[in-house]
Amino acid sequence: MFEDFAHVLIMLIVGVVFVPLTLFVGKFVRPHNPYAEKETTYECGEEPQGSAWVQFNLRFYTIAILFIIFEVEVALIFPVIAVFREKASQSTWDTGLLVFIEILVFVLILVLGLIYAWVKKDLNWIKKLTT
Repeated sequence: MFEDFAHVLIMLIVGVVFVPLTLFVGKFVRPHNPYAEKETTYECGEEPQGSAWVQFNLRFYTIAILFIIFEVEVALIFPVIAVFREKASQSTWDTGLLVFIEILVFVLILVLGLIYAWVKKDLNWIKKLTT
């Protein structure tokens, strides 16, 4: 049984060895010639203006996190449906119902999270100040 995982173990070892090895070899191969202009911040070919410490709007972060959560939901649901559709068609009706309920619970938890973000008004781009 463990012979099936030999390829995975070999690829894991190759990956763990390959990354540090290429970084180590690259340190000796690449040129090292730093100067002031090279070490400045690159802003699309424009001269940097102002401080690099800018007030970042946290609404971008909130929207990005919500997007990632629902993107992961879709990425997790499709394989479950593909694998269990075949198993549910081969076995009893109860197995298909169980798979459906599992997916439904998963989606309901995420919908509750979306409702929570909506009620807290985290999805509003312009928030009113409360005093």
